Amino acid sequence: MEKGTLIEFKLGTECRLAVAERPEGKKHWIVLDAQGKHHTVHPRQITYEVMGGVYLYSDISNFSQKVQSYLDPSSLEVAWEILSETGEAVSPKEMALLLFSGVAPPECYASHVLLSSDKLYFKQRGDRYEPRPTGQVSEIKHQLQVEHQKQQEAQEFWERVHRRLEGESVDWQSSDYPRLESLERFALDGEEAPHISLALDTLAALNRLQTSYNSLQLLIDLGRWGKHENLSLKRSQIPIEFSAQVIEVAHHRLNFQSTNISENRLDLTHLKLYTIDDESTQEIDDGLSLEFLDDNRQRLWIHIADPTHLINPGDQLDLEARRRTTTVYLPTGMIPMFPSDLATGPMSLVQGQVCNALSFAVILEESGAIAEYSIHASKVKPTYRLTYDDVDEMLQLGIQAEPEVENIALWAKRRKQWRDSRGAISIYMPESSVKVDEDEVTITVLDDSPARQLVAEMMILTGEIAAQYGKEHNLALPYRSQPQPDLPPQEELMKLPAGAVRACMMRRYMPRSEVTLTPARHASLALDNYTQVTSPIRRYSDLLTHFQIKAHLRGEALPFSPEQMQEIVMCLGTTLKEAAKVERETNRYWSLEYLRRQGDHVWQAMFLRWWREESSLGLILLEDLALELQMRFHRSIQPGDRFQVKVAHVDPHQDVIQLQEVLEVNSDLKL
Repeated sequence: MEKGTLIEFKLGTECRLAVAERPEGKKHWIVLDAQGKHHTVHPRQITYEVMGGVYLYSDISNFSQKVQSYLDPSSLEVAWEILSETGEAVSPKEMALLLFSGVAPPECYASHVLLSSDKLYFKQRGDRYEPRPTGQVSEIKHQLQVEHQKQQEAQEFWERVHRRLEGESVDWQSSDYPRLESLERFALDGEEAPHISLALDTLAALNRLQTSYNSLQLLIDLGRWGKHENLSLKRSQIPIEFSAQVIEVAHHRLNFQSTNISENRLDLTHLKLYTIDDESTQEIDDGLSLEFLDDNRQRLWIHIADPTHLINPGDQLDLEARRRTTTVYLPTGMIPMFPSDLATGPMSLVQGQVCNALSFAVILEESGAIAEYSIHASKVKPTYRLTYDDVDEMLQLGIQAEPEVENIALWAKRRKQWRDSRGAISIYMPESSVKVDEDEVTITVLDDSPARQLVAEMMILTGEIAAQYGKEHNLALPYRSQPQPDLPPQEELMKLPAGAVRACMMRRYMPRSEVTLTPARHASLALDNYTQVTSPIRRYSDLLTHFQIKAHLRGEALPFSPEQMQEIVMCLGTTLKEAAKVERETNRYWSLEYLRRQGDHVWQAMFLRWWREESSLGLILLEDLALELQMRFHRSIQPGDRFQVKVAHVDPHQDVIQLQEVLEVNSDLKL
C-alpha cells in the first residue's frame, strides 16, 4: 500500500474511509480520516482498498458524496435475479459493471458497500460474493419481516405503556401479553419466574428497580392488576371460574332438580327445623330438630343438606367438585365448590322449601353418650333461619315458644361434658372474621358463644354417628383421627395464665389430624370413630361420605371401592393444603391492610410466647382484633403481660409489619 491510497477500515463495529499517510513499524499504517484524525491501522482492519488514484484526506468527503448516489439497496435484487440463474459469484468491480455500467472508483466502492452490508441476496466467499438460493432468500425475507413486526409491536407497546402511565385508557394487544405475563410471573414467583429476562428488560426500560415488588407496582400502575390483587390466589392452582360446560350442566340440573325421582325418602317435613349460621352464610348445609317422644324421651335430628340428589358419582359436577375439593372462603367473597345457583339453591336447606337431606336421628343417654341412632334419606322443610346471635338471645331469654332450642342446647352441653370426661382437649384461641365490602375492611372478633358451641357439638355428634355407621357396616369412608398429643405436665400448664396464653402453649403440642380408611381414635375430640359429613356442599370429603352411606342405605353397591377412595383421599389432601394456605395468606393481607388504614391507633396487646427467643422475636395477640402477630422486644417480658402497641411500618403486599411499644405516661408524675 502506497501513501495516498484510499482505504476502508474497521474501527470497532464501524467502517470508515481514510487515506494512508505512512507506515508504522513492520505492519501498521498511520491513516487520516475525513476529519484529519490519525489512526494506527493493522492490515486485518482494512476491509477495502480503492484502486486507482492518489487521495488526500480532504478528498474523502467529496468521494463519499459521489458514492452515496449509487447506494440503492433495491438494485441488488435485480442483480441477484440475474446472477441466481447461474449461481455465479462476482467481485465488487464486476458488480459495479453490472449495476452501474462502469468501474470508476466510486462505483466499485459503492458495489462493495452494498454487497458487504447485504444480508439477504448475497453471501461473501473470500473476496467474491455469490447469490443465495431462492429458498434461502425467501426464508431470510420472512425472518426480516418477523423481526420488523416485532420491532414495530415493541414500539407500539411502549407507546401504550407511556399513555397508560399518563392516565389514558388503552386496549392491550395480543402482542403485548408476553411482556405483561412475564411481569406477572416475576411479581408472583420472583427470581424463580420463567422468562424473567423479559420482565427485567421492561422494568429497566422504565427506569424501575428490577425487583418482583416493582413488577407488582408496575402492573398496578398499568391497570393490569388491582391495588389489592390477591397474589396468593394467583400463585395457586385454585380455579376461580366455572367452565361454560359446567355452568350448562348446572342449569340443566336446576331445571330437572331430581335425578332420583323414584327414591324413597322419609318425610320429616312435620318437624320444626332450625338452621343456625352467620348472617352472611349462603350455603345452608345443616339444620337441627328435636322430637318429643311418647315415653318422655327426646330424639335429636341433625339434618344435612343432600347435594347427591343433583349429582352422580363420576359425572361432570362430581368431578368438578373433586377438582376443587373445598369452598374457599376469603374476606372478599367465597370461591364455591359447586356453581352458586346450585349450592345456594336446591342443594341448600332453604327456609320454607321442601328440601332433600340426609337426616341423623339420635337418642342420647343422660350422660351424653349415644343410646341409639339411625340415618335416613329424607325430605325436610326448614322452619326458621337463625343467626348465632338470634339463638344466643333465645337461650338468654328462655323463649318458651321454642322449647326445642333450649333442649338442643342442653343436650349439646351434656355431649361436651361427656367428651370432656373421656379426655377431650378443648383449645380456644380468640378468632376473628375479616370481611371486605366495597373496599371497606372490617374485623369482627368471634365469641365462643353458647350458640356456636351448640352447633359445633351437634356437628361433632353427627360425625361420630356417620363413622360408627361406617365401622359397623365396613364402609370405605374418609375417617379422621388424631394421635394423642404429648402435652406438658399439668402443673407446668397451670403456671401459665389461663386463656389465650395457655391455649397457645397447648396448640404447639397438638399433632395434625389424619385421614385414613380405617376408623381410629380422634384424641382432641375424645371419640373412638369420627368422620366429617356435615358440609357436603363445601367439602368434597363430606360428599364422599354421603355417596357411600346413601348407597348402603339403598342396598346398592358402594360407588367407590377402598382403592378408589384411597386414591381420591390422597389427592384431596394437597388441594386442601393449598386452599388453607390461600385463605390464611389472604386473611393476613387484609388484616395488615386494616392495620395500615388505622394509622397511629394504639392497640391493647398480650404477650403469648417467644417465637424465636434468641432473636428477641415474640408472638403477641392484639386483643381487640384477635390477631396474632410477631413483634421484636428489647426488654424482659413474660407470657400474659399486657402492653400497648402501634404500627410503625406495614406493607401488606410484602407481608411486612413492624410494631412498636407505646409507653404509658404517668399523669401523676410531677416535675
